[in-house]
Amino acid sequence: MEKRIKGSCTTILVGKKASLDGSTIISRNDDGHEALDPERFVVVNPSDQPTNYKAVISGVEVKLPDNPMRYTSIPNSILTNGIWPAAGINSENVAMSATETITTNSRILGIDPYVAGGIGEEDLVTLVLPYIHSAREGVERLGSLLKEYGTYEPNGIALSDHDEIWWLETIGGHHWAAKRIPDDAYVVAPNRMNIDDFDFAADDTMASDDLEDLIAKYQLNPDFKGVNLRHIFGSASTKDTVYNNPRAWFGQKYFNPEIEQDPQGQDLPFICHANRKISIEDVKFVLSSHYENTKYDVYGHGSEDDKKLFRPIGINRNHDVHILQIRNNVPESIAGIHWLAFGANTFNTVVPFYANVDDTPAVYKDADGTFNMNHMYWLSCTVALLGDTDYDLYVDFRNTYALQAMSAYREIQNATDAAIQDGADVKSTLLDANEKLSQESFTRTTKLLGDMVTFGSEHMKLRYNLND
Repeated sequence: MEKRIKGSCTTILVGKKASLDGSTIISRNDDGHEALDPERFVVVNPSDQPTNYKAVISGVEVKLPDNPMRYTSIPNSILTNGIWPAAGINSENVAMSATETITTNSRILGIDPYVAGGIGEEDLVTLVLPYIHSAREGVERLGSLLKEYGTYEPNGIALSDHDEIWWLETIGGHHWAAKRIPDDAYVVAPNRMNIDDFDFAADDTMASDDLEDLIAKYQLNPDFKGVNLRHIFGSASTKDTVYNNPRAWFGQKYFNPEIEQDPQGQDLPFICHANRKISIEDVKFVLSSHYENTKYDVYGHGSEDDKKLFRPIGINRNHDVHILQIRNNVPESIAGIHWLAFGANTFNTVVPFYANVDDTPAVYKDADGTFNMNHMYWLSCTVALLGDTDYDLYVDFRNTYALQAMSAYREIQNATDAAIQDGADVKSTLLDANEKLSQESFTRTTKLLGDMVTFGSEHMKLRYNLND
């Protein structure tokens, strides 16, 4: 089996009563083990979808239904290890993000080992998203695939529609459990098993048919009362205390600053309720964060030991950040918004692309392994790299850029929404809007880079103050 090339992500989920405008929101940093791994933003039309799918990593072959729907996707540009679609929204306004690499333990792997020839992150969006009409149906389809083919890794998967958000975690080679996120709740999920309290009889849970019996048969529950899946199937390692738990802590601290918690605590809650409604900007901030206003900030003024202690959420290994929004206050034709940005998140902005289209703008669709500043992926990576050389020097440029860019994007979106509601042609209007959004993003990001280069050149170490 070839080496997997993704992982180390962070997920945020927001129920429709917890979001600012009544949307369901699922979002994730798609991180990898390498700092650079070019990605593209595309639409997979039904004619492009395979009917006989074969994975590159595991070699598994899956016969697919003959009625796929169109969906947006964020595949790898270099396909050596497969497509890795990451996330998308289909033509029924069902969204999927896959996957968040999670943790496991030897007890479950001794009972249900991984399947070397099974399915994994490379495959899941392709196998599920084009065929589902609701988030719940997505859980059921993915569960049946896991039962039939097994998996070679532990993953968390988010699915959403207008009303519901579901979070599914794989357990061992063939088992799984899923929980519906309450409408008034949010979740911050790092690279650990995240589901805690679980009621097998509840309407808001689903699981492998024999999972409850398996827990009893093998005496897997360490708790005297209740069922906590993280305790049973997950980890509570030293790595979790520095790599995973602090990310959940910071996100929860941002949404609930009134609650005091230990950043290294092993029992930070899965389901949370914010002290306010959550906006797209809030989600983007947390997914870009590096422990701002704490001693752990990588760019802060704490000790070197503190600054290096915890793994930040925004990191050089962010390949994209996507925020999949299904809106409930607009016509169905414009409900799905695929917010997207490439590269390390500290100096980028997410762009609200309409999902109900047949194609995507060229500067987001085109990218390969060759550095090219005409491609949004490489432009974003360049800005992030320069910004990292002196964060304090460039952060005000970033802040101004983010405010102005997001304002411009929302202005385009508001005008487009109004045009559609006034009867404009959906197909041409949305394609035009996405092109405007793309050009706005590319122009503003290019200007940001130029401003940083111009200003930063005056502060280079390679200078001498006596005029020639």
